[in-house]
Amino acid sequence: MGHAYTPGLKVTEKLLVTKKRILPLKGEVLVKVGDKVTPDTVVARTNLPGNVEPINIANILGLPPEDVPEHMLKKEGEKVKENEVIARSKTFFGLFSSECKSKSEGTIESISSITGQVLIRGNPIPVEIKAYLEGEVVEVFPKEGVSVSTWGSFIQGIFGIGGETHGEIKIVTRDNTEVLTDSLIDKECAGKVIVGGSLVTSPAIKKAVSVGAKGIVIGGFDDKDLREFLGYDLGVAITGSEELGITLVVTEGFGQINMAERTFELLKSKQGKMACINGATQIRAGVIRPEVVIP
Repeated sequence: MGHAYTPGLKVTEKLLVTKKRILPLKGEVLVKVGDKVTPDTVVARTNLPGNVEPINIANILGLPPEDVPEHMLKKEGEKVKENEVIARSKTFFGLFSSECKSKSEGTIESISSITGQVLIRGNPIPVEIKAYLEGEVVEVFPKEGVSVSTWGSFIQGIFGIGGETHGEIKIVTRDNTEVLTDSLIDKECAGKVIVGGSLVTSPAIKKAVSVGAKGIVIGGFDDKDLREFLGYDLGVAITGSEELGITLVVTEGFGQINMAERTFELLKSKQGKMACINGATQIRAGVIRPEVVIP
């Protein structure tokens, strides 16, 4: 028996949807107010600091920590390549030498004569923020990001997994009561957001991933299948960061539950149109619901 949850989720044919697209760190905004954007338009970008890797030069070369700076071949702030020699010591009247190589590419961040350690900061990690929606830039937050708005149909789900994606809507079940099985999925589902009825099976999700579908919108999902697909128990953490090759939006609840007829008919009326979907879910404080936006 399925368990339905109805906490006043929105299902509406026309709504002004506005999304803030904000960088994790200050960077560069690439669009301006009034610009038209598509889901793949990069609206802002920045660079995250690379990871820090400590190397204990004193241990590797057998030196007292205070002698490490004079044996360094690279100074603070200098670039290094992977496997490049960054320190060298000579022993026994200079006949023998020991070397220390960098394990990664980056920049020498610090050389300590107290610990004998060198810190190497990895190369910056580029981060791009995309528009997610097809719409218009309505506000710019300098060096931080933008707000994008669009008029469209809007459907909130009860639960989801996977992040933001988009694709053309394809209805694959006869009605809102039919189970979405792997036999209903074929290569024509590639790049599509598949809409089913009352339940999606684990084999169906795996087949959807294998043919390259972008997402699945379904009435119910069995928690046993969820555990099998993820490979672990989800718990109460926020979802949306899973890299599973597909985004899932469950509209009604856990178990076999018919998708609400109104929701199914709305999606059916939009078949062939692009849907922007996001499976991110957070049940606790600061509730986040998975969604389907059809600009």
